[in-house]
This record gives sequence, C-alpha cells and structure tokens, in this order.
Amino acid sequence: MSETLTGGCQCGAVTYEIKAEPLFTAICHCRQCQRATGSSSHPLIGVPRAAVTITGEVRHFETIADSGQPVRRGFCPSCGCRLFGLPDIAPDLMTISVGNLDDPSGFKPGMHIFTSAAQPWDLIQDDLPKFPGLPPQPAA
Repeated sequence: MSETLTGGCQCGAVTYEIKAEPLFTAICHCRQCQRATGSSSHPLIGVPRAAVTITGEVRHFETIADSGQPVRRGFCPSCGCRLFGLPDIAPDLMTISVGNLDDPSGFKPGMHIFTSAAQPWDLIQDDLPKFPGLPPQPAA
C-alpha cells in the first residue's frame, strides 16, 4: 500500500487521509465486525490515529469488542457507511475499513483475527497466520 492513503464514505460527506504506512493488515472474523459489515469478515488496516485527518461529520457507535474492551465505530451520519474503529484497548490505533479506501486494490491481508468466531461456511483457505482472538503482543 502507498504511504498516503485516502478514502471516505459512500455519499462523499466524510473523507479521510492517512499519512503513514499501515501498522498491520488483517481480516477480522469477530461477531461485531460481522454485524457491522453484514458479512462474514472484515478486511481492515491498522494505522496510527495521529496520522489520520478526517473531513466531515462522523458519528460513533460504541460496543464491547470480542476483546472485552470498548470500541467506537465511526460512521457517516448521512449515508450510514461504516468507516473506522477506535479500540480502547489501543488508544493510539485506528482501524480503517479497507472497502472505504479510494483504491483498495493494494490491500494485502497479513493475518486472520478472531477466527474463533468465524462462520463454518466461511472457509479460510490461505496460509496467513490465524489467531482465535487478538494476536499475541510483543513483550515490552
């Protein structure tokens, strides 16, 4: 993926620019992502919050993630398009929905997360690392 990424909602009322390389890329299979996207999984990238500039009004919906921690999901109040997540477990992190990027063709998933909630009919047939929840965090 390129160093500067841009994207936005379906109606164009909310746009964003990311001036950083992704910290990670993943496909999330948690139930919250399934419900939020209406799909079996959610391709996403993780970026530093400080590297994201958002233009337009964003509303948030807060839930408790499969990690047990709150997460706020940002969406456009005009078209309802889900744009990103703000997980309390990682206050400097923002997850961006890949489908909202202006050019999602460069996305290369790096792992599958929350595979314990994956639907049995959603066959994961690649060699990427798979984690039943969040991946292990490196020791500090």
